[in-house]
Amino acid sequence: MNLVGVLEGILFVVGDEGITLNQICEILNVNIEEAKNLLVELKKSYDEDNRGVRISYLGDAFKLTTKKEHKEYYRKLVENPESNTLSQAALETLAIIAYNQPITRVEVDQMRGVSNTQMIRKLVAKGLIKESGKSTMPGRPNLYVTTSEFLDYFGLSSLSDLPTIIKSPEEDNNEEKDLFTSIYKENDNNE
Repeated sequence: MNLVGVLEGILFVVGDEGITLNQICEILNVNIEEAKNLLVELKKSYDEDNRGVRISYLGDAFKLTTKKEHKEYYRKLVENPESNTLSQAALETLAIIAYNQPITRVEVDQMRGVSNTQMIRKLVAKGLIKESGKSTMPGRPNLYVTTSEFLDYFGLSSLSDLPTIIKSPEEDNNEEKDLFTSIYKENDNNE
């Protein structure tokens, strides 16, 4: 099996959280020296001009990041009005963060039932959410909160302008729920 390819997939899957050298050793069942050699080999292939990502060592973890020399293109993507519309998944993720901030990506994943690594990256790039520190949970994952751009985007003066939500009574029990059933319902003050 090509362990360089496996390592590349692992780096993609872990996303913003990254992975430590010890974790790489454990997952690939290799020693430290072999893990370093795999990283160097993969890094060399990413250093080529025709590649758009690189391996970075940030915060005691290896992760895939974009190349700084391409930042003008990424800026165009983020600033493009056509790319500024929000998908249903983006809106769901934003709602979870807005009503539960500060919150970790893992907590958002648990609430949505799917991985939100890429979505959170996009929302950070659009300036709608930002990192606000580290959680006290094991691994010290990043905490995310909404930004003033989030308020501007939705025409809110503060987070207190968000619609009030209440938990539905059926959500108070611990039975397994349908994946598509939200744990929140909007409080309709017109009734």
